[in-house]
Amino acid sequence: MSVAHPIIAVTGSSGAGTSTVKHAFEDIFRRGGIRPVVVEGDSFHKYDRAGMRVATAKAEAEGQVLTHFGPEGNDLHSLENLFQNYAETGKGERRFYIHSDAEGIPYNQPAGTFTPWEEIDGNTDLLFYEGLHGGIVTDDVNIAQFTDLLIGVVPVINLEWIQKIKRDCSNRGYSTEAVVDIILKRMPDYIHHITPQFSRTHINFQRVPLIDTSNPFVMREIPTPDESLVVIRFKEPKMADFPFYLSMLKDSFMSRPNNLVIPAVKLGLAMEVILTPFIEEMMIKKRQRG
Repeated sequence: MSVAHPIIAVTGSSGAGTSTVKHAFEDIFRRGGIRPVVVEGDSFHKYDRAGMRVATAKAEAEGQVLTHFGPEGNDLHSLENLFQNYAETGKGERRFYIHSDAEGIPYNQPAGTFTPWEEIDGNTDLLFYEGLHGGIVTDDVNIAQFTDLLIGVVPVINLEWIQKIKRDCSNRGYSTEAVVDIILKRMPDYIHHITPQFSRTHINFQRVPLIDTSNPFVMREIPTPDESLVVIRFKEPKMADFPFYLSMLKDSFMSRPNNLVIPAVKLGLAMEVILTPFIEEMMIKKRQRG
């Protein structure tokens, strides 16, 4: 953890909605005149798209499973080094993973490849990470130790599966059977490496549908925000200003001493109400440090 060079990490599995939190932070940074360096978790995958296909096939031939959820599919040592270097010096190296051909145009590279590593501009206020492993701890790496604010974004598991099936079938051309197969293969890594991170987070945002999702494999539509609640869990109740939250967020209530429940349609507002004071405090301490 670092006062001079703070790190904020948003962690959650694919399709969990971490991008929603990312957009809330972008608004906070813009209004506060804060200069972040943004790091995407996908850029620390071990293989590009073609290489992952080869490595996955090789692992399956050997009776093993390789996924982006687990350490074997990622370069976690480089991510840990970046966090440590940034916390100590405000510098480090990053790259980008190109998700689509449109993203690759400025780099003259195809989708599924990485851009070259580049030095981070030392004139930034904080590092903002969004991806799968912002709070991971293994026998070899401890990335969570370097985060000053760790945010978890995780829908209930049935909703997460519904979102993944819908996205992969609609946008990537997969069959439902193929997506279910991917979910099953990922499950051990999800249990051992993704889920434990949510016990290390400072704040969790968990979306809960209010409609029947008992069989996520036959759902055709993702539950809307109007059909959902969000449970916001704080690691320590003393870090939260619950009376203020309740006054600002209509129809919110507390279900436990450290749990706030809100209508999902108010998620964006809730994030800004809750997260802005944490960021402001970081910047005050940074300036005082000089």
